[in-house]
Order: sequence, then structure tokens, then C-alpha cells
Amino acid sequence: MKSTSLNNLKRIVLPGIILQSVLIGGGYATGREIVEYGAKFGANGWISGLAIFTGFSLISILSMEACRQWNVYDYKSLLKKLIGKGWMAYEAVYLAGSILIIAVMAAAAGELLHTTLGFNKWFGVSIIIIAVGFLNYKGDETIAKLETIGTIALFITYFLFASSIFSTRGEAIAETFGQWKTSFTGTTAPVGVALATGILYVGYNLGVYPASFFTYRTIETRKQSVVAGLISGLLMTTPWFLTYFAMMAFYSEPDVLQAAVPWLAMLKNFHPLYIILFSIVVGWTLIETATGVIHGFIGRIDAEARTKGRQLKKVHKALISLTALIAALLLSQVGIIDLVARGYTLLAYGLIAVYALPLLVCSPWLFKTNQSVRN
Repeated sequence: MKSTSLNNLKRIVLPGIILQSVLIGGGYATGREIVEYGAKFGANGWISGLAIFTGFSLISILSMEACRQWNVYDYKSLLKKLIGKGWMAYEAVYLAGSILIIAVMAAAAGELLHTTLGFNKWFGVSIIIIAVGFLNYKGDETIAKLETIGTIALFITYFLFASSIFSTRGEAIAETFGQWKTSFTGTTAPVGVALATGILYVGYNLGVYPASFFTYRTIETRKQSVVAGLISGLLMTTPWFLTYFAMMAFYSEPDVLQAAVPWLAMLKNFHPLYIILFSIVVGWTLIETATGVIHGFIGRIDAEARTKGRQLKKVHKALISLTALIAALLLSQVGIIDLVARGYTLLAYGLIAVYALPLLVCSPWLFKTNQSVRN
């Protein structure tokens, strides 16, 4: 009985854990992403957060239900069902987005270790290369275990960081909302802009979904898809809100909201152990995200090889990881702020067009039938 309950819990929670762990590095680890996609709107930023929770929950439910009904668990097979030969457009956007997100991770790692410990920026980059290559070499089971442990640790530390700021600067947060400050950028953006920005945030993070497809294999019913999707939306959005509300304590301080790594600026007046802990946590998030993004691509290549009676060897998976990382490292020289502000927006439009919209178009059919359609 206990085993059955544990399996059911794993079935509905593991997809969200994997999604959250892959999302966090490119989604909110440095804090720069929260500034661009919510915090810059001040007291109106919660509207972006609400759009983000709704978007992640909906796309999670639809992705899980589509994979379950069509019995497909790699992005090529899923996209062929959604947009036919147009799947190649998704692959192009997905690969470009993967390189972009990993580039942000590499730039963040270099910036973090240089700022906190004075290391050369390439030192942090080298650590990510080695760790990501090793994890993709080990495969699904190792990735799932380590990312589950990582997610628990990340939530604990994010709650610690946020609660520390809430307890020491609660009055500043209350002032931001009490005076409804919304004009950090010079003008107050309409509510619709905050809403649309939240949708864009979901859009550029759509590339995290293929990394979680392998966890959908155990989902057996529509109800499980819905519950697992809602849990995923909650896990993916909670750290966003923690970071957003913490940033509202610094809404009138440009040195925080304009920083390449805002979390470092927010924690600078706390005990040095906070900075060390933050460095460890963010370093792990960068590894998780880079690993997950590449793992999604490897899963697609492996599925293709299996259709031809072959299978990718572990060394091939490691080599694919290294190739993607090297390309990302070259792009990382552009810098975090420009990559997030410009690159992520373009990526969002592309992924919404080739993934979110086709899923939404198919949603009436997915919820009209409950049959498994086998290839």
C-alpha cells in the first residue's frame, strides 16, 4: 500500500520537480530574469506572476496529456503530431534557445565566481562543462535523483534568502505596495504590458519541457495530467514570487535592479555565509538547467537512433553535451543583461509560435477524447 502511494506521489510530483530544476537556472537563478519579466513594474509585477503561473500550469497539463494520449515522449515525435513537418522549425528554435539559455548560465557562473571569490570567469565556465557532460553521460536515473535533491535544497535556500529580506526590509516592501510604486523604468506600464510580459516569460521558458518528457511515461489518466500540471505550475512559479517580493524591498535602488546578478546585490549586507551559500545554490541551478536542456535534445537524438535499431552510447551523449556547451560559451561573451533582455524575448516569440499555439489549438481535441493513440 505504501509503495503504491509513493509511486502515485512520484507520478504527479516528479514532472514538476524536473521542470522546476531545469527552469530555475534560465528562469530566475540570478534575479536578472525577474527584473526584466516582472519586478521592473513594481507593485504591478504580481500581474506578470499570475500570468506566469497560469501559463506554466496550462502548458504543463496540455504537454502531459498530449504525450500520454499519443504515447510519445521526445519532442520530435510530439511536434510531428502537433505541426507535422513543421517540427523542424521547432527543432531550430529549440536548439538556438538551448544554446542561448546555456550561454546565460555560463555568463552567470563566470560573473558569480569572479564577483564572490575573485576567480577567473573561465573557471566557473569550466566547472559547468565538466558537470553537465558527466551528468548527461550518466543518464536519466542519475539526473532525476540529483535534480530531486537539488530542488529540495533550492527551495529551502530561496525561502531562507527571501525570508531574511522580508524580516529585515519588510517596511520597504510595504512602502512599495502602500504607495503603489510602478515607475522604476521612468513611466508606469499599463497592466496589459505586465500581463503580456508574463506570457513572454512563459514563452522563452517553453524550451524546458522536452527535458521532462521522460517523466510523463508513468502518467496514466487525464486527472493525473491535470494534477501533475498544476503542481508543476506551482513549483515553477513559487521561486519567481519569492524573488519578486524580495526585490520590492529594493525597488527604489537602481544598483540592485540594474545589477547583472541582482541577488548578489540584495545579499551584500548579510553575513558572508549567505554569499557563499548563494554561490553554491546558483552554481547548482546553472548545472541543472544546462543538463536538462541538453538532455531534452539528447532524448530526441536517442529516439531517432532507436527507430533505426541503434542506441546512443554514453560517450556520445557526453560529446553532444560538450559540443553544445562550447557553442554556448562563445555566445556567453555578450553578457547576461543583453542576453536576457534581447535574446530571451526573441526566443519567447519563436517558442510560442511553434509549441504553445499548436498545443492550445489541439487542446479541445485532447480534452474531448481520452484514448491513447499509438503510432
